[in-house]
Amino acid sequence: MSNEKRIQAPFSPETAASLKAGDRVLISGTIIAARDAAHKRLVETLDRGEDLPVNLEGQVVYYVGPSPAKPGQVIGAAGPTTSGRMDSYTPRLIEHGLRGMIGKGYRSEAVVESMKANGVPYLAAVGGAGALIARSIRSYTVLAYEELGPEAVAAMEVEDFPAIVVIDAEGNNYYEQGQAPYRAL
Repeated sequence: MSNEKRIQAPFSPETAASLKAGDRVLISGTIIAARDAAHKRLVETLDRGEDLPVNLEGQVVYYVGPSPAKPGQVIGAAGPTTSGRMDSYTPRLIEHGLRGMIGKGYRSEAVVESMKANGVPYLAAVGGAGALIARSIRSYTVLAYEELGPEAVAAMEVEDFPAIVVIDAEGNNYYEQGQAPYRAL
């Protein structure tokens, strides 16, 4: 694994291309929070030929449905959701400018092919560490689909949000690389 990199979100094409499978990153800037229900609504909006309620160009989406904030906190626990739940929607959103994704778990071949074609990396946040991850979130502002509660589309200002590049924009997969030495035994 390489050294930790500090990067800014939204991602420029250059930032997305510079991330390599296994890189540990600390992200600062604005990322978009959205889960299954929001993804479904976004794709339905595109299917109707309408404009999206948020501009996805360069954006990084974090698959999260945060718990309610306690008094004096910006947000409650904010651990990652299993990314595969968004796979049927992801290629369409990548086509509309999405530049990065953060979640946990594996991605489908269709998503990986779309990532490679569009220069988009996939990063993982540590599952079970939602309270710790929440410390890096400075603000949480709902942008669309407020009625979805924690599954709404929201902007999150983050500082030093920890993640690991799992699949880079070239399709190199850290999950596979990490398992390879053990398969040789």
